[in-house]
Amino acid sequence: MDAIKHALSLGSQNAPREPTTEEVSDLKGQYTLAGQSHVFTFYDSLPIAEKAALFKQLSAFDPIYINKIAVKAISPPNADDGGAKETVLEPLPESVTASILDDSQSADVKKWRSSGLDLIAENKVAVVLMAGGQGTRLGSSAPKGCYDIGLPSQKSLFQIQAERIRKIEKLASAKANTGVKVTVPWYIMTSGPTRGPTEGFFQKHSYFGLAPENVIFFEQGVLPCISNDAKILLEGKGKVAVAPDGNGGIYNALVGSKVLDDMKVRGIEHIHAYCVDNCLVKVADPAFIGFAASREADIATKVVRKRNATESVGLILLKNGRPDVVEYSEIDKATAEELDPKQDPKQEDVLRFRAANIVNHYYSFRFLESIPQWAKDLPHHVARKKIPHINLKSGEIVKPEKPNGIKLEQFVFDVFPMLELSQFACMEVDRKDEFSPLKNARGAGEDDPDTSKRDIMGQGKRWAIKAGATVVSEEPESGIEISPLMSYGGEGLEELSGKTITAPAVIEVE
Repeated sequence: MDAIKHALSLGSQNAPREPTTEEVSDLKGQYTLAGQSHVFTFYDSLPIAEKAALFKQLSAFDPIYINKIAVKAISPPNADDGGAKETVLEPLPESVTASILDDSQSADVKKWRSSGLDLIAENKVAVVLMAGGQGTRLGSSAPKGCYDIGLPSQKSLFQIQAERIRKIEKLASAKANTGVKVTVPWYIMTSGPTRGPTEGFFQKHSYFGLAPENVIFFEQGVLPCISNDAKILLEGKGKVAVAPDGNGGIYNALVGSKVLDDMKVRGIEHIHAYCVDNCLVKVADPAFIGFAASREADIATKVVRKRNATESVGLILLKNGRPDVVEYSEIDKATAEELDPKQDPKQEDVLRFRAANIVNHYYSFRFLESIPQWAKDLPHHVARKKIPHINLKSGEIVKPEKPNGIKLEQFVFDVFPMLELSQFACMEVDRKDEFSPLKNARGAGEDDPDTSKRDIMGQGKRWAIKAGATVVSEEPESGIEISPLMSYGGEGLEELSGKTITAPAVIEVE
């Protein structure tokens, strides 16, 4: 193994060189022991550069570990001899939940926001963005965060979120009034294909006004694609077919990329993590940070209220007494339709299981520091896909017409059941103000660029009216885009009072 490490170090310093016979023999031995020696089928016929690349790629994987997780994912272990354990699902108890939709908690929300701003002002808060996805389904080859959803300002998702960070830094600084520079470092997790374009996009736009040293890029890991009989697939004669390891790969990536080391040096104690495709996300939301900190939670999550019993969303709940996420397909119709017995009979029906997962989480730094102790215990999930690969006999590319293999991935919420209930907290937020994901191509009518634009413009219109403005428009759906640099959450818009605004319109900082 030392020979392999030596070969990798040489390859990083000089032009690619052919690994020695001893180095190849050592690595091949590991793959042979794992029953995966076929990955060397074409090795001897490759040019030196491709030999070096394949050697480096294979050296990054532990084939025994790949076998272990593949077998476990494909054939999960059976329950104990006593038979399948009954699954008990319950809503999260009130002791770990809060809702900004509940007027009785408005005083608490103000208190949480104030304490969250204090933590931000003390430079104890960081943000982690999961931005590994490409905009393929949107008709774009660029990373999804680069996408322009059609706002009058033509701002990308990255720019919108960067400006929210700049604004919250400013609000926290003004509240503290200490003269100390407030910084919310932004750690952006990319995938292999998106890292270069993402960094280039930020450089081209001067990091959207953020200091470059406070925008840190890192990559999530990849895992080999596996055939249905658990064999590693080759994409080409000199390349393993790989796929990102899912948003749950964030945990290993935080450690492997030294992000946690950087956070520790900076004195970070509270981390907000979210996905890039939510145009309404309140980045480093002080109320959320303050809420989680007040509960001394190791993980907290935001949820929105499920629209109806048939909405296809995962639910955050208690599964056998532990916090967990259960997919809609795992819940029977009767359970999904069950109403909350505690609801006000004068209000519209409220589902008992209604906490929809939006992948918007808080972590304590002390919890993330413990990743090395449990990361290898997280489960892997199977995604059956059509995976192009090399025919090992003919050397030709095979493009399958039906799923021929699996991609292994982890989910960010796989860690939830590890926690005691006392370590977990959940905040229900208003969907129209905090959740509008971008999943589909324009024209889909749901979770597409048009709905993202509509939701931002609608929010701005509500803010303007609440501030005392009159909004006129020939189109009822026309709204107002208010720059995040102008207002983070509807505050600071007093100057709009008494004004008449013709929609659609954009309001930027002068």
